[in-house]
Amino acid sequence: MRKNKGFIQLLLTFSILALILAGCGANNTASNNGTGENSSKDNDAVKTEESTEYTVQHAMGETTIEDTPKKVVVLTNEGTEAVLELGVTPVGAASPGVGTEWYAHIKEQMEGVTELGEETAPNLETIASLQPDLIIGNKIRHEEIFEQLEAIAPTVFSEDLAGDWKQNFELYAKALNKEAEGKEAMANYDKHVEEVKGKLSDKLDMEVSVVRFLPTTVRIYQKDTFAGTILSDLGFARPEAQDKENFMEVITEEQMSSMDGDVMFYFNADYDEEKGGTKMQEAWMQHPLYEKLNVAQTDSAYKVDEIIWNLSGGIKAANLLLEDIVKYMEEM
Repeated sequence: MRKNKGFIQLLLTFSILALILAGCGANNTASNNGTGENSSKDNDAVKTEESTEYTVQHAMGETTIEDTPKKVVVLTNEGTEAVLELGVTPVGAASPGVGTEWYAHIKEQMEGVTELGEETAPNLETIASLQPDLIIGNKIRHEEIFEQLEAIAPTVFSEDLAGDWKQNFELYAKALNKEAEGKEAMANYDKHVEEVKGKLSDKLDMEVSVVRFLPTTVRIYQKDTFAGTILSDLGFARPEAQDKENFMEVITEEQMSSMDGDVMFYFNADYDEEKGGTKMQEAWMQHPLYEKLNVAQTDSAYKVDEIIWNLSGGIKAANLLLEDIVKYMEEM
C-alpha cells in the first residue's frame, strides 16, 4: 500500500509540473503571437472597427446611433412606407387613421407589426414595451413628446410632411444606415417618372387639377403637397389657383372655377358611414356652376384613391400614383 501511495504521489507531482510547463508555454506563445493581454486589446480594436456608430442631423438636432437598427418604430404613414421600401419591417407603426387595417398596398408587408395608435397620439407605453433601437417621427406631429421618445430609444424626426416626402425619405435612409439602398430606390422612382413622361409626352402640357372633398369643406391642392410634387416631377402645368408653392386652399361654391383644368383628379374624405366627403362631391357636381367647367363638359374628372393620392404620402404610394396618372390620361 505504501509503494502504491508513493507512486500515486509521484504521478500527481509530474501531472502538476506538466500543467505548469504547459501554462508557461501558452503564455510564451501568447506573448510571441499577440494573443495574451495585447491580444485582448487587439480584439477590442477589431470589435470597435466592426461596430457602426453614426450621427444623424434632423429636425430636433442630432442623434447618435450605435449599430444598424434592427427594431424600428415609425410614427408616420410616409415613414412606414419608407422603411418598408428600404427592406425593414418595423416592430411598431402608427395606425393608418382610416379604418382598423393597414393600407391595402402595404398590408401584406405589415403582418405582425404592432399598431401604436394614430400619428397624432402614439401610445408611449406600447412603444417602450417593444424596446426599439430607433424611433422615426415628425416634428409637426410629435415635437411635444420628443424627449419622452428619446428616453426610450435614439429618435430621429423629419421637419415637415406635405410635399417633403423625398427629403424625409433621404433622412430615414440615413437613420437606418441604408443610404445606398435609399439612393437606389429614389433612382428607380426617377426612372419611373421618365417612363411616364415618355408614355404621356403629348399630354404633358395639360393643366392638372387636384381636389379633395371633405364632409364640410372642399379643398384645392397646390404644389407643396404629396400629389403636387409628383405632378411637378412630370412637368404638368397647374391651374392658376393651384400653381402656388403652398399646401391647399379651402374654396366656396362661388370659387368653383379654381378647380377647373384640362383634367381633374379628386378624392373624397369619407371618415364615417355617412360618407361625408362623397356627399359633398356629389352635391358640388350637381351644381350649375360645376356644369360650366371644362372638366365637366369634357368628362375629364376622375375619382382616385385618397390613400394613394394623399394619406400615405410615401415612396410606395408615389409609384402607384404614377401608374394612376398613366391609366387615366392614356384614355383621354
